[in-house]
Amino acid sequence: MTLLSVNINKIATIRNARNGNMPNVLEAAINCEKFGAQGITVHPRPDERHIRYSDVREIRPVISTNFNIEGNPNPKFIDLVEEVHPEQVTLVPDAHEAITSNQGWNTFKHIDFLTDIVKEFQRHTIKVSIFIDADLKMVDYAAKTGTDRIELYTEPYATEYPVNRELAVLPFVNAAIHAKSLGLEVNAGHDLNLDNLQYIARHIPFLNEVSIGHALICDAIYFGLEKTIQLYLEKLTK
Repeated sequence: MTLLSVNINKIATIRNARNGNMPNVLEAAINCEKFGAQGITVHPRPDERHIRYSDVREIRPVISTNFNIEGNPNPKFIDLVEEVHPEQVTLVPDAHEAITSNQGWNTFKHIDFLTDIVKEFQRHTIKVSIFIDADLKMVDYAAKTGTDRIELYTEPYATEYPVNRELAVLPFVNAAIHAKSLGLEVNAGHDLNLDNLQYIARHIPFLNEVSIGHALICDAIYFGLEKTIQLYLEKLTK
């Protein structure tokens, strides 16, 4: 079964709009787990415009599911991850000014840097995933870093899905099969939602985990958080 990790950044964005503690990010993480999510994902950025470093520290002791911290591995981020010690760290090449992640790593260009970072986190017994595009060359060089997993950047799939879902999913299936042949586990994330999730999960049945935030939190406005998580889980099990 593909695991569902809920990215709670959007909850922090709403909280930060009023500089208070509503909604409560810690409570949201606990409830996501209680409602069936098999993981919690956070993506702290240097400006802390949504998830704060203090949130990450507070969440770690109160959840028992897989904790995934994603972000660009600058020194401050590396220190945070090694302090908190999540089950997984996902390396994402997001630029400081980017609204959201908008590309995967060029693993060929950054092979030496990524290899060093992977080794550093694995030295602390933290599983590493590298965020990449569905490109076979990027998969090859991700494998050369020694990473445990890759996360396929699925915005292109989500964009093309309403037009031609067969063509949309094909590069991701090919990349996932190639990654598996190289001994890598495969995660996926970005712009997955209730419309397109089931299709990609069916076509990559060995998909390890999906990380979903924006769409899931938007759906929770209409359906409630508990019902929404159940709807997403159903898409991964049917």
